[in-house]
Amino acid sequence: MGRDRFVRQSLGALYSRIKQARILMVGAGGIGCELLKNLVLTGFGEIHIVDLDTIDLSNLNRQFLFRQEHIKKSKALVAKESAAKFNPHIKLEAYHANIKDPQFNIEWFQGFKIVFNALDNLDARRHVNKMCLAADVPLIESGTTGFNGQVQVIVKGKTECYDCNTKETPKTFPVCTIRSTPSQSIHCIVWAKSYLFTEMFGTSDDEAPEFDHSEDTENAKEIENLRKESQALNSIRQSMGSVDFARKVFEKVYKDDIDRLRSMEDMWKTRQPPAPLNFDGLSKAAEGISPSIAQQDQTTWTEAENFAVFCDSLKRLSSRLQKAQAQDAEAAAPSVLTFDKDDDDTLDFVAACANLRSIIFGIERRSKFDIKQMAGNIIPAIATTNAMTAGLCVLQAFKVMREDITKAKMVFLERSGARVINSDTLKPPNPNCSVCGVMQSRLIVDPSRATLNDLVEDVLKTQLGYGDEFSINNDVGTLYDPDLDDNLSKSFVDLGVKTDSFLTVIDDEEENPRVNLSLSISEKSLPGDTKPVQVPGKLHIARKPKEVPAPTANGASNGHAEITGTKRKRSLEEDSQREPKRGKIQMNFNTDGFLINDVVIADDQNDGAIVIDDD
Repeated sequence: MGRDRFVRQSLGALYSRIKQARILMVGAGGIGCELLKNLVLTGFGEIHIVDLDTIDLSNLNRQFLFRQEHIKKSKALVAKESAAKFNPHIKLEAYHANIKDPQFNIEWFQGFKIVFNALDNLDARRHVNKMCLAADVPLIESGTTGFNGQVQVIVKGKTECYDCNTKETPKTFPVCTIRSTPSQSIHCIVWAKSYLFTEMFGTSDDEAPEFDHSEDTENAKEIENLRKESQALNSIRQSMGSVDFARKVFEKVYKDDIDRLRSMEDMWKTRQPPAPLNFDGLSKAAEGISPSIAQQDQTTWTEAENFAVFCDSLKRLSSRLQKAQAQDAEAAAPSVLTFDKDDDDTLDFVAACANLRSIIFGIERRSKFDIKQMAGNIIPAIATTNAMTAGLCVLQAFKVMREDITKAKMVFLERSGARVINSDTLKPPNPNCSVCGVMQSRLIVDPSRATLNDLVEDVLKTQLGYGDEFSINNDVGTLYDPDLDDNLSKSFVDLGVKTDSFLTVIDDEEENPRVNLSLSISEKSLPGDTKPVQVPGKLHIARKPKEVPAPTANGASNGHAEITGTKRKRSLEEDSQREPKRGKIQMNFNTDGFLINDVVIADDQNDGAIVIDDD
């Protein structure tokens, strides 16, 4: 009996398509581990995995493909190694890299049947969404936050894309601890709260049993590095109360650890490397700064002021912990301190430590007031939510593989007394979306000759018929508009416009303007007797749809029925006495693109709400 017998029986003719499919999975974290397991056991023939992150001790409670001996190793590479044991007959390729790296260009994306997003940040999600639209490859987008989760199928020209709905800034933040490559203030705050504070005054994560040495040479070397790091942290804790305690803590996390990160040159090929801090230099700069600066909680402290608060709060917390340990000397469990956002000592330490780390990575510093709000609203990751979301991703992928998008759904997980799976039909693209509500085309550029003026005059005005009122933009900003023509004589190389980057042309005509035109750049040497900038084929750029005025309300308020158009809105009293309206969805997103506080009510279809008892 073959291991794939029951999968083949369940999927029928679809199984042969799955076995031949070439799949990309971006992200090998909480959702990614569960998703990769599902993809491998389902029998997808070739799976490529991309993830920039390394494995952390805090990952092990929910990212089941990783073990203690894998800490500090690449998530993508270890995930490939672990998943291969489930099914040795499939092909797995792993990349310890950033999905935004130039090697992952549009042509590369075009080689896949489906792309799965299992990411934890908004910027990378938007990038993959944009690349899949440009490559015309279906995308299965997913995300979780606490007990909430979402799965969305995105197909160019047929469904909403990831950016069709605005992602509003929330008041709560998910755990997103990136110890090696933080990019937001919240990453530094979580690091200071959940890592450094815990290491110094709580239960150290590195106080783990001895590591197994029966692994390969590379793993043995990594285990030895981890032992050294654990010994250094234990040594620092043992010197608590000494004159040089602050120096030891500071140089360990703001110099030695940063120097180690800088030595990983591949991580900094496309981003600014972190800059370590100098204890003696900051100590001199902080002379004369009163510790009372910590009371100014709505101002952003300078680098020297953060250093002064760091040293003072470290001293206060050390004294508290030593006093508690002396009083509980005979207790079975050692005394520890816990973070409390309303405790000035712990909040001062976290605020100063987070800001110093932000300085190292070139991230905006925050006031103590802001940090208090952010540190007090961190949503934990839930392993079961990740597992359910990953399963729903594969179920939706089956519908894409059958080329029956009409049966694909937007699926939501929500917990409010009971865990509920809800679904809604996929919406058509938003015509006003800046990403998918545009005309997309390639722009072939001869980098040795092409200038911005060639694009403006030869392509946009002459070939495509644009008037004088339009602008050209890229990710950096505006390259051209009628009042900004300084760049016309510059080459694409001088402007930093390279292959697989994007230009957006915005028609600013007041009457009947065209939709935005998104041009993906392809560099190619063209014959000298031809134009150095060309658009392949003929383009017909549609006009923007005219806005339809919102219908006016006829009727009364104060609990009376209200008529809008031909549909009658029920009063609040009527609403409370009726079953919930079906098919209505309200969505709110956080800064990392996760769905939060969603209100989802099942539709009238057979695959509507499924209530799962907690019993």
